[in-house]
Amino acid sequence: MRQQLFRIFWVLLLGTVLPLSAQTLRVTEQHIERSGDQLLVDLTFDLSDLTLSSCQSLHYLPVIQKGDSTRPLLPLLVNGRDRQILYERTGRTLAANHEYAVRRKNGTTQQLDYHARVPFATWMNRSELVMTSDLCGCGWAAQANPREPLFPITLEQPAPNPHLAYIAPQAEVKHREKSGSAFLDFPVNRTEIHPDYRQNPLELAKIRATIESVRGDEYATITAITIKGFASPEGSYPDNERLAKGRSAALADYIQSTYHLPDVHFQVAYEPEDWAGLERRVEQLDRPDKEAILAIIRDATISDPDQRDNRLKQLNGGTTYSYLLKEIYPALRHSDYAVAYTIRPFTLEEAKRLIYSDPKQLSREEMYQVAQSYEPGSSAFKEVFEIIVRLYPDDPISNLNAANSALLDGKVAEARRYLAKVSDCPEKRLAEGVAAWLEGNATQAAEIFTRLQDDPTVGTQAKANREQLFNQ
Repeated sequence: MRQQLFRIFWVLLLGTVLPLSAQTLRVTEQHIERSGDQLLVDLTFDLSDLTLSSCQSLHYLPVIQKGDSTRPLLPLLVNGRDRQILYERTGRTLAANHEYAVRRKNGTTQQLDYHARVPFATWMNRSELVMTSDLCGCGWAAQANPREPLFPITLEQPAPNPHLAYIAPQAEVKHREKSGSAFLDFPVNRTEIHPDYRQNPLELAKIRATIESVRGDEYATITAITIKGFASPEGSYPDNERLAKGRSAALADYIQSTYHLPDVHFQVAYEPEDWAGLERRVEQLDRPDKEAILAIIRDATISDPDQRDNRLKQLNGGTTYSYLLKEIYPALRHSDYAVAYTIRPFTLEEAKRLIYSDPKQLSREEMYQVAQSYEPGSSAFKEVFEIIVRLYPDDPISNLNAANSALLDGKVAEARRYLAKVSDCPEKRLAEGVAAWLEGNATQAAEIFTRLQDDPTVGTQAKANREQLFNQ
């Protein structure tokens, strides 16, 4: 018994005397990745260059290090034959002792697959893996031994998964309007409409087409029709007022006699002389007398419309006025009309069909609900917000939600263009933080998320973004 114990003691003693500087342990394959809050290390060690006597043992300790930060991995013991037998007799295993142990078969090609996992820390990115040689098997104490660099550790940065805050538009009654201008021809100094007179068949058809397009819409209900008649400035103001008023009323009578619209409110107005229309059209002219015409139209000292018309008659000996009568004034004799209507609410399934075929039928709130029915961040989810902002390009809520959609696609420049149309609010500041994050400005992003983390509206999203940012 004493001889057996003496032999074991002798084996242990001899096992610590081999010069490790002469023993090379190479890494032939490596794979290191982050998985959640863990760092996974998979290595293949080549033991082929090692030569051990039967009673010898080599102790290695892989260590992740960066500056003063270190994290040891599982130790590795390479044993000679007798040493391995003794190791196994003591009942030591990888599971029990958190270490690898392998018997070295001298003169053979030998590899060891090594796997370890440790809690991830942000400093581990762009760190390095080094190897310490542990002569005594002291574990943590071996970190004070000389370290041989093995390879640098550069982790792939996980793609940002930003958390954003969308704003739901308010439910609304969907008021819509279709409008146009008709250039009806009337006999001189008359107000009654002759449907077959000159261009009237064509102009009246335009009005009927507008009304019928709404009446034929199964989702729409006409609520009001507005008519405003305009006369051109030539002639006396009282006559023009009579003509504009009478012709507007005549058009309203024509529509009411053509269609049965008992519940539709008619609003009839008139503009005796369309000076504003004359000014707009003259501004588009390329004539030498253009500025002289505009000066008379804009002269604030002229309060009498007839006096202004006489001043135009005198310009350039009447040649300017002749041109206006022939080329400009006919277009000033027009009747503007508008058909106001409402659209009934839609179910979600109806809205999901209309969003692609006829989105103008939907309210912003209905389109938002369509987006919410899709997986957040999916292509359909993002496409709906793009449709909304195309229909409502100046609406702040539509622009905010479209900016969020663009950020999910990594389109930061596009998102910032949308955000420029959004008033300051927590949701906008959150989106700006995400934009800075995606642009690589982690400092600015962290500042924004930190300021917002206690906000009752976007605090949850800000905290999630901040945690993700600091764990990269």
